[in-house]
Amino acid sequence: MRNKYRDRLEKCLSCIADPNGEGARACLTVYADAARAAADAADARAHFEMRLGSLDGAIVTIKDSFDVAGEVTRAGSKTLADLGLRATADAPVVRRLREAGAIVVAKTNMTEFAYNGIGINPHFGTPRNPTDRARVPGGSSSGGAVAVADDFCEIAIGTDTGGSTRIPAALCGIVGFKPSRQRIPTEGLFPLSYTLDSIGPMARSVEDCARADAIMAGEKQISVNPAPIVGLRLGILEGFPVQDLDATVGSRFSWAIDCLSKAGARITHEDIALIDVMSDVNRRGGITPPEAFSILRKHLAGTVVNVDEDARRRIERRGQMLAADYIQILRERLELVKAMDQQLVDLDALVMPTVPIVAPRLEEVEARDGFSSRNAALMRTTIIANFFDMCAISLPLPRDGGLPVGLMLAGPNGEDRKLLRIAAAIEKLFNA
Repeated sequence: MRNKYRDRLEKCLSCIADPNGEGARACLTVYADAARAAADAADARAHFEMRLGSLDGAIVTIKDSFDVAGEVTRAGSKTLADLGLRATADAPVVRRLREAGAIVVAKTNMTEFAYNGIGINPHFGTPRNPTDRARVPGGSSSGGAVAVADDFCEIAIGTDTGGSTRIPAALCGIVGFKPSRQRIPTEGLFPLSYTLDSIGPMARSVEDCARADAIMAGEKQISVNPAPIVGLRLGILEGFPVQDLDATVGSRFSWAIDCLSKAGARITHEDIALIDVMSDVNRRGGITPPEAFSILRKHLAGTVVNVDEDARRRIERRGQMLAADYIQILRERLELVKAMDQQLVDLDALVMPTVPIVAPRLEEVEARDGFSSRNAALMRTTIIANFFDMCAISLPLPRDGGLPVGLMLAGPNGEDRKLLRIAAAIEKLFNA
């Protein structure tokens, strides 16, 4: 009997265990024995031409914020780790992955409480960017992106509240998908925002992201046939998403738009005033900060020393927000989501750089000012899809010798399959 899946797993485990690699920082828990048993079972099924699902034999990691039965859900936090509260059951997405035959090899590192887009973690170490180990990986699903790029797994499951799959995907040169949030259950996930949390995959291809997405959503697997590019209606979102791009991002984004235009896509420039309204809402307190405070305040109380001071400061800043203001923001957002849906009726997708800068160097985010400015830059565009309840994907652009750059596509809520077909077509175009 061939040991295809076991052989692939052993290569992943060897990469994780390499003392010169990022395995210790990217993978906080390694399920070597359980993964080997799952791989052997997948090989046995393959021998008899049986499959549990489209992920049968796929090697997967899960973010540290997901419940695994019998384990502490740390969410990148020393405080939660020390509490020692063990999950009584697997999170639904973890259960669905296992039932589909996925081999869960590790739990991956993340930003503490998923509360920044840079990817640093002062408690468990910061996984280094696979392209340049002196740079950050992006967050908050930092370990998952590094795991995919460094061949620790084939698919990494992360979360996305303001860009946490797409930011690290862009900085690490892989694909990251944020689905329409209601499609995938968030039970068994340590929350950051009840309103905005979504669960999405990262992988080297759109097809792998689509396979994982369908399993987690409990949907029938459908092959992602690339959509025709000729006549595709893509709107470049004007304003801050395309302003102040660094030289590498600006050059690669221009190349991508030129490539799409030559391939027959209809490119328009969309100046959508709703984006400025969103910025005003976020300046008034937003949604994630007050919800995060309500979730985390008991862990921030008193003289707790195990919480990163930057995370504490940013979470507590919105602790005094009035309930009336928070409710008003939620009501306003519902109307803004409807208005954005109308804006997108004549487009197949919005297109923009995933983030405006390449991965910052670790030294650039050590001081508070450098951290704050770069964190804001990394999250300024990705948050649009979360706020307006859209689906979105980051595709790696051909690097041309430079650092990784991501191209983000965003579509209306519920049009995930359409967006994945568009992404598959553009991926194929860029890789030609």
